[in-house]
Amino acid sequence: MDIAGYNMPEDLYYDTYHFWTRVDGDLLVMGMDDFAEKLAGQIVFVQLPFEGKAVVAGKKFAKIESGKWLGTVYGPVDGEIVGVNQDLESNPALINQDCYGAGWMYRIRPKDPGQLSRLIHGGRDVLEPWLAADIKKFKQD
Repeated sequence: MDIAGYNMPEDLYYDTYHFWTRVDGDLLVMGMDDFAEKLAGQIVFVQLPFEGKAVVAGKKFAKIESGKWLGTVYGPVDGEIVGVNQDLESNPALINQDCYGAGWMYRIRPKDPGQLSRLIHGGRDVLEPWLAADIKKFKQD
């Protein structure tokens, strides 16, 4: 769904740092959303943690970098990294080109999929006010 020029699929779960999470069977796929990748500019580096690394909801576990920005990736849920997008090692700009597809970042095996309920999820009535507030916030910064 388009909100103020940003593609924000309503079937995804979002954290307040603008990373998305999608349920894929018993795993979760995670990446950076359209708002964040446009705000960051050209992505030049993505930290790809080793498979088996523990992830804790709300705790940092990786870094991502653009030419003008250094960001932290936080765990959406408690779990374990079971896959990383190796293509980002040689081409981190995949995030800018296709943030919801080829630019995915991590696969996580959640300990408790119910933790997804803590994330932002829903239709336009949920996503639009959240995104509008962040657009306003970042325009002021």
